[in-house]
Amino acid sequence: MFSRTNIEEQLLKVRNKRIDEQAVMDEVMRIFSENTEQREAILSNLTEKSVEIENQFNFNLLESSHIFHINDIENLCVNYRLRFLDSHYFKADFPEEAITAVNSLEHTHKTTLNNFKIVAPAKLLKLENADDPLLFAPMGNDYFYLIHKWGKDLHPFRRLLMWPYKTFDNLVFTVVLLSILFTALTPMEWLTPHAGIGEYLFLAFFIFIGMGGMVILYGFSKGKNFNNAIWNSKFYNA
Repeated sequence: MFSRTNIEEQLLKVRNKRIDEQAVMDEVMRIFSENTEQREAILSNLTEKSVEIENQFNFNLLESSHIFHINDIENLCVNYRLRFLDSHYFKADFPEEAITAVNSLEHTHKTTLNNFKIVAPAKLLKLENADDPLLFAPMGNDYFYLIHKWGKDLHPFRRLLMWPYKTFDNLVFTVVLLSILFTALTPMEWLTPHAGIGEYLFLAFFIFIGMGGMVILYGFSKGKNFNNAIWNSKFYNA
């Protein structure tokens, strides 16, 4: 006896009472146009060099889990051999979700963000000659607000693999440890029929000198430096 109610038709009737179809199209076009302009402005701020300024945040709306001091960022970069630089050095494309995250943060805090920073491996950055980005906005007083993270997670052993390059002491310790290991694995009977502690010490010293020489040769030829010296360097050969 009674026909079912089509909720789409009912919704259309409600909308048409409020506004006509042409006005709807005009409103949608205006909103999308403004959104496109905002996203283009954000992308421009991310990819072009900006003036060093502090961003204005509403501190009542900030998430404490996203606030990091420069010392925290330096510690991360040194441990994992990462760089912390202006976002315009990032040579890959910024994903849409990163732009959306910036746009959302700007709307929430009713501000325009500038002077973005990024944490990433050197291979993802356009460095001057002398897997996971973190996008930050400076807050002032050496504090930075984490806006977005994307990409794959770092290799689970990256910190361990980069540990020898952390400081000079770490590198020397690694070379000494490898020298002892290679000495223990060397079949001494091939070198002398009666190997004593003196022969083992001499071989370990010989291996240490050889490995140290190769490390120095590679380091100088490639212009490499230690993690604590390059974490915020814009130079590739650093």
